[in-house]
Amino acid sequence: MTTAQDQQRSTRDAMTSRITEGAEPKHQQLRRILLDLVTKRLAPGAAIPSERQLITEYGVSRITVREALGQLVNEGYLERVRGKGTFVAHRPVQSTLHLASFTEEMRAMGHEPTTVVLVREERVPPADTAAALRIDPDVPAFHVKRLRMADGAPVSIDDAWLVADAFPGLLDHDLSGSVYSIIATEYGTPIDRAQQTVAANPAADDVATLLGTKTGAPVLEFDRVSYAGERPVEHTRSWYRSDRYRVQMEVTATPAVA
Repeated sequence: MTTAQDQQRSTRDAMTSRITEGAEPKHQQLRRILLDLVTKRLAPGAAIPSERQLITEYGVSRITVREALGQLVNEGYLERVRGKGTFVAHRPVQSTLHLASFTEEMRAMGHEPTTVVLVREERVPPADTAAALRIDPDVPAFHVKRLRMADGAPVSIDDAWLVADAFPGLLDHDLSGSVYSIIATEYGTPIDRAQQTVAANPAADDVATLLGTKTGAPVLEFDRVSYAGERPVEHTRSWYRSDRYRVQMEVTATPAVA
């Protein structure tokens, strides 16, 4: 485990590079030194040296230091906390837009996924969920709400409803991993397609608390109906921290009509 002393030693080692007069501007030299520090030597959330320390260590002006730090903040490598200092930012998870479980997706990208199960129950779902799942309004469904993390940092909240008669006994399984894998292996009805919308919205109080951000902070809200064959079996709403999750997609041109 990395200790505070280890981090301080790593910081000192990284600060042995010198800034010289030359063709490359001093703020770019300092940015390069600090980029190596924050991407290779310090963990997310670690404090970087203060402006005064950087000025003293490298013999540069306050303007030079602020220019270098400002670039790294704008690029998402650093984040400023008022009254506390500047810290290594949590780098956002970048996902391609495809159908996969959170667990599978994070592992494929080299992150360690963990899950906290917040709710597991069987009860009557909201009216819009019953309609999406094509079940009668008074028919119970399985409700599974989970906090999903990558490398220990909160990334998303998944609030899912699943058709109970399609997956009897589902709530007895370990739901801290991939529910999609359980459905495929234990019930033989893999989820093979989904219809999904995404919108940028301000975080409500409960969402902000779970994700460790501020009320009103921007989050990506996904609304998905998933199918096994032609049957809708899952309706999920998910909220992702927009500073820790990005969606990447490939866009192709539609063939021209002759």
